[in-house]
Amino acid sequence: MKAKKIVITGGPGSGKSSIINELIHRGYSCMEEISRQVTLDAKKEGIDQLFLTNPLLFSELLLKGRQKQYIEADLLNANTVFLDRGIPDLLAYMDFIGNTYPQYFINACKDNIYDFIFILKPWHNIYKSDNERYESFEDALKIHEHLLKTYQSYNYQLLDVPFDTVEKRVDHILKVLSR
Repeated sequence: MKAKKIVITGGPGSGKSSIINELIHRGYSCMEEISRQVTLDAKKEGIDQLFLTNPLLFSELLLKGRQKQYIEADLLNANTVFLDRGIPDLLAYMDFIGNTYPQYFINACKDNIYDFIFILKPWHNIYKSDNERYESFEDALKIHEHLLKTYQSYNYQLLDVPFDTVEKRVDHILKVLSR
């Protein structure tokens, strides 16, 4: 069975993980963000911020992980699978830092098509910096613009998620999907 793949994306501090956690709580199949795990694994190897030290290697590891999630979504016994970020996020982040990337990154975006993209704007009231999140709120705003541009370049219709409680944001997403 081929599941509908629904991406929840947005810049840092926009509430993606909270929404994914609420969807899991409600019994939905979800694929969690993998960048934190890649960062933590690199720290175990003595690299404090792999994205800043070697952004291409970091992005290659994320690409492999997100492609794996894309395939695994179809193996789940679910009609719908929510993903915390999609493959185009990689290109948006690389564009944000001004780095180039190989053609296979672009091909991966073309070959792995998602059914719906929900985008969350950075939200100053909930934004927090931590050991794995190095971006400032101003950076988050810039990343958001790169996400918009990147997803639109692959002809995705972006579905905005308004600021509200986590529960009401999830209710909004589910209502849009039920139409």
